[in-house]
Amino acid sequence: MLTAVLAFAGVAAIINITPGLDTLLVLRTSMAHGRDGGLAAALGILTGCLAWGVATAIGLTAVLTASRFAYDALRIGGALYLAWLGGTALWRSRHRVREPAPDREEKARADSAAPRDRWAAFRAGLATNLLNPKAGLFYISLLPQFIPEGAPVFSATLLLTAVDLVELALWYWIVTYAASALGERIRRPSFRRRLEQFSGVAFLGFAANLALHDRA
Repeated sequence: MLTAVLAFAGVAAIINITPGLDTLLVLRTSMAHGRDGGLAAALGILTGCLAWGVATAIGLTAVLTASRFAYDALRIGGALYLAWLGGTALWRSRHRVREPAPDREEKARADSAAPRDRWAAFRAGLATNLLNPKAGLFYISLLPQFIPEGAPVFSATLLLTAVDLVELALWYWIVTYAASALGERIRRPSFRRRLEQFSGVAFLGFAANLALHDRA
């Protein structure tokens, strides 16, 4: 089992660090809302991955391959949500981003909004992951290949899921701290607008790709 776990860890690491939707969301949230926002988005994604892993262990993700309707419903829902994220980002980019005023009133307002921003970032990460059927297919197609013959499927699947979550947590921690540090250095409103524009276009691209994706 140890050999299988190490082999899976190597393959999963390559997949996890490949730029994709989840990494983009963590990167954008960290630069726009700071380290806490990025970590909240990452926690939402990890929660979604855990849900997919548990669903795979008990056989629920098999529904995605057995039911065309279930797959398409999740795919269209995910595409619509990504399109909403992209449209919202582009809409925000059309409005001038003001520099935060360095006074106590502005700081107090920012502090009071922080929990709400973190909760929104968590929800975005969770929804983005759970509404993406490709995330479920990743677990149902990849994990069984690394479960040795005769090993208990349920516990082995949870073990491989845990390995994936640890790797993702480490990767998102790196992305969050690097991106938030960069965001703190570049506070120009023009940079924030460009970030929203890039994120909006990217989210719309992911939405189109998901909407047109055929599992076959």
